[in-house]
Amino acid sequence: MSNLNSWVEISQSALSHNIKQFKKIIGPKVRLLVAVKSNAYGHGLVEVSRIAEKNKVDFLGVNSLEEAEILRKNKIRVPILVLGYIRLNELIRLDKLSNVSLAVYNQETIKKLGQLNKKIKVHLKLETGTGRQGILPENLLRFIKYTNKHKNINIEGLYTHFANIEDTLEHKFAFNQLEIFRNSIKLLKENNIEISIIHLACSAATILYKQTHFDMVRSGISIYGLWSSNETRLTAERNRKSLKLKPVLTWKSIIAQIKTVKKGLPIGYGCTERVYRDSQIAIIPVGYWDGFDRGLSSIGNVIINNQRAKVMGRVCMNMFMVDVTDIPQTKLEDEVILIGKHGREEITANEFAKKLNTINYEVVTRINPEINRIIVK
Repeated sequence: MSNLNSWVEISQSALSHNIKQFKKIIGPKVRLLVAVKSNAYGHGLVEVSRIAEKNKVDFLGVNSLEEAEILRKNKIRVPILVLGYIRLNELIRLDKLSNVSLAVYNQETIKKLGQLNKKIKVHLKLETGTGRQGILPENLLRFIKYTNKHKNINIEGLYTHFANIEDTLEHKFAFNQLEIFRNSIKLLKENNIEISIIHLACSAATILYKQTHFDMVRSGISIYGLWSSNETRLTAERNRKSLKLKPVLTWKSIIAQIKTVKKGLPIGYGCTERVYRDSQIAIIPVGYWDGFDRGLSSIGNVIINNQRAKVMGRVCMNMFMVDVTDIPQTKLEDEVILIGKHGREEITANEFAKKLNTINYEVVTRINPEINRIIVK
C-alpha cells in the first residue's frame, strides 16, 4: 500500500558522489560501511543499498534481522552488520542468512548463538561513554574469553560509538572516548588477541579526524548529503576539510484542489489561522501520517512553480493547505516540492528541522516508508 499522491525521488548521481567523497577521505585501505538502517534514514532501504552495492561499499549497516532479510531477498550481496538488538528466540533466523554479522554486547546472546549449527561472525560493542549498549572496558577480556568458548562464533569486529562529536565545536569528550577505545585495543594486543575490523568513526568523525578511521568507518547521515550538524560543518571549514555533499532526497506531492477563500475566513482544524485577504488556497494530499510534521502548521513552506507557498492552519493527518494567491498560474495536480530544490528556491531537511526544533535525521527518517522511493539520475 502506498500513497500515489506523494513520492520520494532518490538521486543516484548524488548518492554515488557522496560515497566517492567518503572513499576519497578514508583512502583505499579503510573499509566503508554505509548505514542503511531505518529505511536508509528514510531514503529507501533497497533503493539505497542497490546504489551502494554498485559503488562497491564494503558493508551495509542495518538495525534488524528483518532489514537484513529484505536485502538478501532483493539479491543484495554486500556484507551486512546488524547493529540493533535481536531477541534471543529470533536468532535462529540467521540459519537462512549468508554473510551477516551481528553487534553483540551481552552473554545471553553469545550463549544462544553458540547453540546454532552455523558459523557466526560478531562485532563486540564497547561502552566508552555513550551510555547505551556496550561492554564495559573492564569486562572486555572476560567477555572475549566467554565468546571464544563457542567454536562456531568468530569475533570479526570491535567497535564503539561517539556520544558528542556532532553537537559541539569542542571535542574533548570525543577524544576521551577515543583514548578509552585505544586503551582497550592495546589491552587486546597485550593479550595476543587479534580482531580484524576495528571501527569507531561516524560521518562527523570520518570527515573531521583521520585518527578515528581505524579499519572501517560507518557513514550515515552525510552519505545522504546532509551534515551531521552545523557544528560539524563549521569544524570542517575551520580545519580546511574540503567536502561537497549533495542532498540525495527530494520529496514531492501534487495539488489536489484549489479553492477561493474569502477574507477573514478560517483555514483548517481549530480555526487557528484566518486569511487576511481573499485568497487562493491549495490542498496538498499529504499529512502527518506521511511524515509532514504537524509542527509545521502555519510556519512551513512548500515550493510550487518555483515559488514558496506558506502552510495555512493546522497540518492534518492526510492533507494540509497552502496559500497560492501570489502564484496565479497554479493549477490542479501541479507538482509540489516538500523537500528539495526547484529553480532558485530550495527547502532543506535542515530548514524543516530548525522549525521543528529537531535534527535533519528525524525529518528524513520519519517520511512514511509506504511512500514510493523512486531512483532518478
